[in-house]
Amino acid sequence: MTPEELKGKAIAVVLGGDSAERDVSLRSGEAVLKALQLKGYQAFPLDSAEDAAQQLLLCGAEVAYLAVHGRHGEDGTIQGLLEMLHIPYTGSGVLASAIAMDKYVAKTMVLAAGIVTPASDLIASDTDLDSFCATHALFPCVVKPVREGSTLGISIVKERAELKKAITMARTYDARVLVEDFIAGREVTVGVLDGQALPVVEIVAKGGFYDYAAKYTLGQTEYLVPAPVSNELYAQVQAAAQQAYAVIGCKGAVRVDFMLRGEEYFFLEVNTIPGMTETSLLPKAAACEGMDFAEIVERILFGAALDK
Repeated sequence: MTPEELKGKAIAVVLGGDSAERDVSLRSGEAVLKALQLKGYQAFPLDSAEDAAQQLLLCGAEVAYLAVHGRHGEDGTIQGLLEMLHIPYTGSGVLASAIAMDKYVAKTMVLAAGIVTPASDLIASDTDLDSFCATHALFPCVVKPVREGSTLGISIVKERAELKKAITMARTYDARVLVEDFIAGREVTVGVLDGQALPVVEIVAKGGFYDYAAKYTLGQTEYLVPAPVSNELYAQVQAAAQQAYAVIGCKGAVRVDFMLRGEEYFFLEVNTIPGMTETSLLPKAAACEGMDFAEIVERILFGAALDK
């Protein structure tokens, strides 16, 4: 849609939600709402935690700007509702959102496309934990819920005695859990906007692990933009991010996370609704290319559409 068309439409900024990432989503949504209103759009907040369908119908939303992280935001469910209501929305469609939210499925798809990702085991709801924990060979390893964000439920397990406890904790977020090889190295992320890679950002957590507290506590993490890596590796990571975006079928703005070990890179996951506060990673990368926060918010809005 053109800016002129969008200026006359009622735009619901869908935020909050009922996932474990609700607080982060509220912050993203409030920042997006402020940016859109400053740009002259008829934008208003809509908290999707309760009666999202009824709210969308009653408020007369003509376009939805999605700022809901985690379950019922990034997993294709709100996208499916908007498809049924014929309300164009920002970001990836139903299938791409569901694939990206499921770390196991996303890793399987990008691996088939030739993108390297850490080896992992899927722990299903009926997996015999005692047997798995007794035979798992590689330590340290990373234990994470299959469908969760903001590093919620993630543990770095250094020895066998810690493994069952970490899996049990991850299962409080999702019945399915990944046990992934630990890659000792540097963490980077690449924003992809409308299929084009933004500058690479290196994430340096002062505590050594980029967990929930490191992400959302001021001063706990340093961000290096552009990431100080070799030109060859920089280009490879950007290309891999674009390829993952295409393979999964993403649209709009996403963030693709990698680990680096020397001159090697390893795909971790795709975030289809990345954080959108003025200090979030995607806006930091966009700023490196001269785009201010309101500009990238508007760019994402221009892509609002129904899935095709």
